[in-house]
Amino acid sequence: MIKINLLSEGRRPVVARKAKPKLGLGGQDIGNVLLVGGLILGVVAVGLWWFMLNSQLKDIQGKVRSAQNEYDQLAHIIKEVEEYKAKQADLEAKVNVIKQLKSAQAGPVQIMDQVSRALPDLLWLDSMTVTGQSVDLRGRAFNTNAVASFIENLDKVPEFDEPYARNIRKAGSADSTHYTFQITFNFRPIKPEGEGEGEGQATAVGP
Repeated sequence: MIKINLLSEGRRPVVARKAKPKLGLGGQDIGNVLLVGGLILGVVAVGLWWFMLNSQLKDIQGKVRSAQNEYDQLAHIIKEVEEYKAKQADLEAKVNVIKQLKSAQAGPVQIMDQVSRALPDLLWLDSMTVTGQSVDLRGRAFNTNAVASFIENLDKVPEFDEPYARNIRKAGSADSTHYTFQITFNFRPIKPEGEGEGEGQATAVGP
């Protein structure tokens, strides 16, 4: 007699499934590893970039402090130089004024000297006015011959241009008769080399 085991026939053999291999360190997924690694690299890169910027900033700040210290050390020297330049400009202005005054005074002094030498007898001056290089003489004489002699003497002075007589008039009373006159001419002073020309005005009153 043949026995058939129906129970064993009815069961299907169970096939064991193969487990998928797990990749990564410590059995972790490689994607997580790459993500963590990327974050670490990013943090490191940011840290290096910040370190470099911080180093550059400190270097720039050091240069600024050095330049400021150098400026502070030179500030008083710069101030002294500026004060010296201001004093020099003021001194030059004063020297120029002195030169102009001396030049202006030299003209009338030379003119007075030459005019006094040219004065004849019986004639005297009431005023002498010098404006730039123009000279105006006004005076009185006892006769016209004295006026003519005065004009002739003035014409002999090398620094004087040809003089012109104006307004020769008879004045006075019957007991005391005299003539008033006005003489004008240009003056060309002979000055030392390098001395500037100046304009002056002076008035001399005679006796």
